[in-house]
Amino acid sequence: MPTLYLPELLYMEGAFHAGMGLLVGGDGVILNIGADLEANGAKNVRMPGKAMLPGLVNGHSHTFQRLIRGVAEHCGANGDDFWAWRNTMYRAASQLTPEELYDVARMAFLEMALTGITAVGEFHYLHRQPDGTAYDDPNLLSMAVIEAARSVGLRICLLRVAYSRAGYQLPPNPGQARFYETNVEYLNSMERLAADLQGLDPTVTFGVAPHSIRAVTLDEVRKISEWAEMRGLPIHMHMAEQAAELAACVREYGYTPIKLMVENNLLSSNTTLVHAIHVTVEEIAHLACAGATICSCPTTERNLGDGIIDADQACGAGVPFSFGTDSQANINLLEDARELDYHLRLKRERRVLLDGINGEEISQRLFGYATTGGAKSLRMNTGELKISNPADFFTLDLNDVSIAGAAPKELLSTIVFGSERTAVSDVVSNGRVLVSNRQSALTEEIVTRYTAVARRLSSLPA
Repeated sequence: MPTLYLPELLYMEGAFHAGMGLLVGGDGVILNIGADLEANGAKNVRMPGKAMLPGLVNGHSHTFQRLIRGVAEHCGANGDDFWAWRNTMYRAASQLTPEELYDVARMAFLEMALTGITAVGEFHYLHRQPDGTAYDDPNLLSMAVIEAARSVGLRICLLRVAYSRAGYQLPPNPGQARFYETNVEYLNSMERLAADLQGLDPTVTFGVAPHSIRAVTLDEVRKISEWAEMRGLPIHMHMAEQAAELAACVREYGYTPIKLMVENNLLSSNTTLVHAIHVTVEEIAHLACAGATICSCPTTERNLGDGIIDADQACGAGVPFSFGTDSQANINLLEDARELDYHLRLKRERRVLLDGINGEEISQRLFGYATTGGAKSLRMNTGELKISNPADFFTLDLNDVSIAGAAPKELLSTIVFGSERTAVSDVVSNGRVLVSNRQSALTEEIVTRYTAVARRLSSLPA
């Protein structure tokens, strides 16, 4: 049965429109958008006092890191930087059973849904058993995360991570035992994953993710990229996040990570570089020329002390952006969107630095990165409300205290810069209702199961 949604306002083509309806078929695809729509046999869902917008697309997520929210906010014996934080992350990664990984992923995905996220790119690098031996099915943990997304209802691109070493001339790190695979093992696992997912579900796709230039060799990046390019798959990679990473790459190869990718013709429109904070003007020009995307994760980047990207330079050069919740320190993609500009304001001691670049208004730019930018990065046919696209959308309560009173012409700006999670009312992905009037039917079960996992792990000795 088709469903006709009738919000008070509908965001489409850069503006809010009153009196518009969205007709969704039983297969979850948008059949029509317009005023005075009628459809025989359609279920009418009236949404007075609500604004409908395309669902947010989370371009970069590590769901299992939801377990260490708040846990790593102490200065430990190993120091207070990114490299010390990794030890807390490794401890969480080493303890999870496949069933517990599923429960933790469901918790992260539920929280995403409650904030208006309808699609996610999961940068997944837990592959092996805690002692480093392989499971009979090398994709057992990948499938656990995929099934978690399907359970909650999120569209997912499983970005399976390649991770073969601790770094240049470094011995294997015991904390990374669950990550390591040889390049042959990795590509065999990708072939098997492709076969397993064929025809499974239109909401599930996949891509490759050479973790970083420190975790895989240049030759491995080249082989993985060639495999993915032949299939038109997204290629995601951590890049230029920490200054120490740049120094190590120069020691090994004589180039910074991005320059190394440029010199070896490894950038394309299928490439997404996660973080890309420490980049030069010349490197930005190369990214723009290749059509590569930067996935910025401002909440995680400030949490880890990574640094502040020169987003005005990258935007001015025409580099596409997306946003990611990354470490799950806080899940709020619109917060990440506004912080891309806010962080730059602190660095430059000026305001609204991303406004008017190439003639684009700042709130449209940032909201576009959080929707169509993420969809492009993940090769998903979503991120905007148009006929034949999947019905992925969320609504905001126009009477929520964070956005109440905003005039239609200022509503998007108010949403991007002022809305709180409390404003999100309804969330639909592929026509499936995930959240209705701020409530999910799965919340009690998911929270109960997640809490049991979190408490078990917190009771283990450090």
